[in-house]
Amino acid sequence: MTTRTRLYRNGELAMEDFPAQDISEYISEPEAAVWLDLCAPTPADFAMISEEFGLHELAVEDARHEHQRPKLDRYRTHAFLSAYAVCTNPDTGHLSTTELSVFVTDNALITIRLDERFDIEEVVERWDNSADLAKHGVGYLLHGLLDHIVDGYFTAVQDLDDRIETVEDLLFEEGRQQIDTVQRTSYQLRKSLSRLRRVVLPMREVVNSLLRRDLHIVADPLLPYYQDVYDHVLRAGEWTESLRDMIASIMETNLTVQGNRMNLIMKKVTSWASIIAVPTAITGFYGQNVPYPGFSTHTGFITSTAAIIILSVVLYAAFKRKDWI
Repeated sequence: MTTRTRLYRNGELAMEDFPAQDISEYISEPEAAVWLDLCAPTPADFAMISEEFGLHELAVEDARHEHQRPKLDRYRTHAFLSAYAVCTNPDTGHLSTTELSVFVTDNALITIRLDERFDIEEVVERWDNSADLAKHGVGYLLHGLLDHIVDGYFTAVQDLDDRIETVEDLLFEEGRQQIDTVQRTSYQLRKSLSRLRRVVLPMREVVNSLLRRDLHIVADPLLPYYQDVYDHVLRAGEWTESLRDMIASIMETNLTVQGNRMNLIMKKVTSWASIIAVPTAITGFYGQNVPYPGFSTHTGFITSTAAIIILSVVLYAAFKRKDWI
């Protein structure tokens, strides 16, 4: 397990990376705000923070188990927030999610990461870039964290949008490889968008709940900043929904294009079969073992050959004019 700690006093960074055991010395100070980050914590670590901060057992249980729904639960002395950060694979476009559990008390923010996939250093950098808001304590720390997570939604949805545009360009290109690429990529993008939707939509409820004044988590000066995060979540959700509609349209169009190409192929095959049927019929007729006009003469041979050529040319011209060949 790795830990990160920070102590703010009166809006100023007073201490960093001090032992987690020393937190109890600072959380009782009314002007202090403490941040504790635990990566890959053990049961003993959960027991420590539960005792140190008076966390509810149900909240701790949710933090210990994966695959929680994004939510905000309110307890008597703290709030528990579950959220997901996302990123896309630059090669395949596959969307991966990282679960993050957050405990919010009056003067402490505790972040729980199950692994190193979520880069907490980017959050710390965001805090340092907006140090003028540090005077608002835990609300300032929580805003920087949520703002970073929501910005990740925008980055992911923008990447997926660019990939969908690439698939659209391949939609009407000829070749079996393009058809397979469109089909395979469309299903992968649809899967990634569905996963992103399951993450983004519940976050609207989470951020909207934080804006409630009765929770006393967000100070009034920070409300515009949280409202901005809420607007970004709404935009990310709407963008995700529009992309899901677009990828569904691409998949339907792909099937339609394949059906049209199959019809064109069937028309060509049928046309050539009709042309081939003419000499087959004529040679079959002249192959009968009964006398007929021109039987056993050069005139009969010339007549049958001429009929084959003329009728085949007429059929070919007719099919060509109708664009069947």
